[in-house]
Amino acid sequence: MTIVQTSKGRVRGEEIAAGIRFLGIPYAAPPVGENRFRAPAPVQPWEGERDATGFGPTAPKLPYAPPIDTILGDTTIPGDEWLNLNVWTPGTDAGTYPVLVWIHGGALRNGSSSQPIYDGSAFARDGVVFVSINYRLGMEGFGVFDGAPPNRGLLDAIAALEWVRDEIAAFGGDPARVTVGGQSAGANITAALLAAPRARGLFHGAVLQSGPPLLQDEKAARTTAANIAKEVGVAPSAEALAAVDPTTLVEAQFAYTRRGNPLSSTAAFGMIADPDSVPIEPVEAVQRGEAASVPVLLGATTEEHKLWFVPTRMNDKIGRFVFWAAGKKAKIPKKVVRAYREALAGQPLGDVLGSIALDKAIRMPSLTIADAHRAPVHVYDFDWKTPVMGLGACHALELGFVFDNLSCGESVTIAGAEAPQHLADQMHGAWVSFAASGDPGWPAWDSSRPTRVFDGAASPVVPDPRAVLRAAWA
Repeated sequence: MTIVQTSKGRVRGEEIAAGIRFLGIPYAAPPVGENRFRAPAPVQPWEGERDATGFGPTAPKLPYAPPIDTILGDTTIPGDEWLNLNVWTPGTDAGTYPVLVWIHGGALRNGSSSQPIYDGSAFARDGVVFVSINYRLGMEGFGVFDGAPPNRGLLDAIAALEWVRDEIAAFGGDPARVTVGGQSAGANITAALLAAPRARGLFHGAVLQSGPPLLQDEKAARTTAANIAKEVGVAPSAEALAAVDPTTLVEAQFAYTRRGNPLSSTAAFGMIADPDSVPIEPVEAVQRGEAASVPVLLGATTEEHKLWFVPTRMNDKIGRFVFWAAGKKAKIPKKVVRAYREALAGQPLGDVLGSIALDKAIRMPSLTIADAHRAPVHVYDFDWKTPVMGLGACHALELGFVFDNLSCGESVTIAGAEAPQHLADQMHGAWVSFAASGDPGWPAWDSSRPTRVFDGAASPVVPDPRAVLRAAWA
């Protein structure tokens, strides 16, 4: 056992093969009672030693809707101290290790830091202090309604980064070398942090994996919250919703949000522009030169959409009429549709439509950030295709490789039992290098647009691999 003194009290972690692990440390007060639907409040100090050998409670949520629940794992741990974090460290005596703070994905309504796929042991083994956080989800963290500050889950992430600034040296980390990153919704939050004035100086590098670097329209966000409030029979206000049990609210949230899909932002959660948390779009912030000293590593899988389109058989359901109607509803330019149909000739219309939808949400705005950012940007594509269920190079597939955790059950479910270890060596090594130095090991983005293509073979650096499709969006 190892004891670390924090400003709020002592925590007791446990030694593991890779170093030392501390789990379930609170970074803010429980967001219940008078703290519900408010900005995160400070943790109250405690007496004696706090046991940090087990994961802390998770934010209220239900499992993913079928059939995605058979592919993506999730964990639920009861309790009110949802705002907690975990630390894996090579050792507590140096105070000079680089730090990687991880924000989990899950559409801002699922996921937790206690999922086995996010085990930080490999990072600690390789000399990085790894911190993973929980934050408020769904209506608790991102519902937009009167009487509550918006973007509360983002404010939670900022509070966690403030904890890292103040406490991480005691765990062996260097507070002047903090990289923040995440996948999917975690990347969405990370992008917002680039535009958040309150987060300035709290991190020195950023990783955006397969996440939309975009804010949500406030009207759409309020509509989602109002409809969920209607499901439980109350007005869409903090005062009225505070009387609703979190479990009841989650059940109503699940019933409503399961109607959404990747082709639109309806029935979904997102962050909105707000002067106190994130005043402008992340892309606009980067274009203005904000966060200009923060190197960025970003990328996506080449077949993001297949996570949703294959298990639900949307590929089979999308014929010519649905294809053109969906494109028109989403206001996809005709030249974009033509470019994708030519580039993906011979593929089902569902794959063409899915590629357009996910590129619109994730890849193209991410590449806009790469073009505009004034600090070094390194771009990757993940193109190794899993043999499982025909999912191809789908959303979330890369996680087991980044974490060098291919034997984890969550990774085996989506990547299979024979996923290539050498690809994990490549990706995990690149992420470790980026956390340590801001350079993952291939040329930074410039006019030639070099992109590391992690394909499970040579994983070459390719200049502008999606030039034709990217140009169609211009």
